[in-house]
Amino acid sequence: MAQKSALLLGASGLVGGELLKLLLDGDEYQRVTILVRRPLAIQHPKLTEVVIDFNSLEQAKDKFSADDIFSCLGTTIKKAKTREAMNKVDYEYTMSAAKLAKAMDADKFLVISSIGANPNSPVWYSRLKGRLEADLKQLGLPALYVFQPSLLVGKRKEFRFGEYTAAFLSKFIPFMFNGPLKKYKPIKASTVAAGMYRAAQLPNSGIITFQSDKINQLAYSLVES
Repeated sequence: MAQKSALLLGASGLVGGELLKLLLDGDEYQRVTILVRRPLAIQHPKLTEVVIDFNSLEQAKDKFSADDIFSCLGTTIKKAKTREAMNKVDYEYTMSAAKLAKAMDADKFLVISSIGANPNSPVWYSRLKGRLEADLKQLGLPALYVFQPSLLVGKRKEFRFGEYTAAFLSKFIPFMFNGPLKKYKPIKASTVAAGMYRAAQLPNSGIITFQSDKINQLAYSLVES
């Protein structure tokens, strides 16, 4: 089995934390590097942890020569406090990472966006993600995989009423998300992580977008493999 190297940004987040477990436990990767703002206190023979100021990502340029680069960066307006701060994490840091991936000839760049991403959306968050996707596509990366999950659910430190409500509806009124609404069904962070991991093993190049229903299929194929 091929022994690849992976670079993960956003390892402390909901999806990133789940993805890190898969990268360390799986056989596909012999080296896994994470860029973090503060130590995660995780020990593993395959893991290299680099503490860095994300405003100076270029200081870790050599780490972007990995085969597969996973960007799970993202925040909320509640945490960021301002749109400007949120834009820095969700857009600026991600774009900087993608440009470094391009410069260092990484094979794949896999990034989490959001369902409804559209640079012309009346919703600010959707415009932000839409602008990010549009600009990433202009970089000419060998393989750009964009993941557009619906509302993420999982164990967070803080309570989020919107996620709680969506998870409740999904469990007890499942028919709400049938047919064309299937892609809007809340999705577990662990499922998104599994979908990203499985997609990274695909031989495809170019730009591919995965919405929640496709992410679910990828995650299922990982379990079955």
